Amino acid sequence: MRLLVIGSSGQLGSELMRVFADCDVTGMDHSAIEVEDTVSIETALARVRPTVVINTAAYHNVDECEQNPGRAFAVNATAVDRLSAACARMDAALATMSSDYVFAGDLGRPYTERDAPAPLNVYGASKRTGELSALGRKHSFVFRTSGMYGRRASTQKGHMFVDRILKQAENGETPRVVTDVVYSPSYAIDVARAIRQVIELEAYGLYHVTNAGHCSWFEYATEALRLAGLPTQITPASYRDFESNVKRPTYSALAHEALGRIGITMPSWQDGLKRYIASRLTASVE
Repeated sequence: MRLLVIGSSGQLGSELMRVFADCDVTGMDHSAIEVEDTVSIETALARVRPTVVINTAAYHNVDECEQNPGRAFAVNATAVDRLSAACARMDAALATMSSDYVFAGDLGRPYTERDAPAPLNVYGASKRTGELSALGRKHSFVFRTSGMYGRRASTQKGHMFVDRILKQAENGETPRVVTDVVYSPSYAIDVARAIRQVIELEAYGLYHVTNAGHCSWFEYATEALRLAGLPTQITPASYRDFESNVKRPTYSALAHEALGRIGITMPSWQDGLKRYIASRLTASVE
């Protein structure tokens, strides 16, 4: 394989660069490729001549997407369509990232890849449009994740939920966390490893790639504090207590039917969080 990772300095992209380090892999960040520009895409692909392009570039600040739908669709949908077309011309496979936010969150059980998307907000709608652009062509992978965290914080949000909770507890504060929003946390290194497995199998299609299981944000925060040896005192709250003009799914846990069909299993969310907390405390590298 000859790989091109777009968004290589980001939270997931940096882990993909590590996971594929023994391969012929090139990483590009925003300074090297502009996914909203067709010429930039064509120039980058012509230089690298990849057999697989992994696109992690996204506009994922949900509140900002709602205020700026044009940019959300430009980055999350139109850019994916352009990348897909460029890959098709070069006979390269395309892998692109999507989100649990393509679902409405009203099913009451973890979503499988067979469940119908019904996004509630601009971000979710833009990601679903990008999915369709990729899946409409041969040799494509779409990977949905949920609640990503890892060694590198999001460049758009500037922090991770787990780090904020730990810092509050370290400062003697009592975090306030919702109990009624359920999801499947995704440790970036585990997601990157699964992506490599799927790509190497050339098992094209749609996949849910998160850590196994699901929890509320309250349960996740409690476990993080316990693993860090900090007081597990948290004030329970409802998502209704937090003002927002953006509708979000309240139960967006993801099941791994497609991964299971090709023999791939994911570590539990508790295991992923344990390893993240350990690496954070010791500054070790897995």
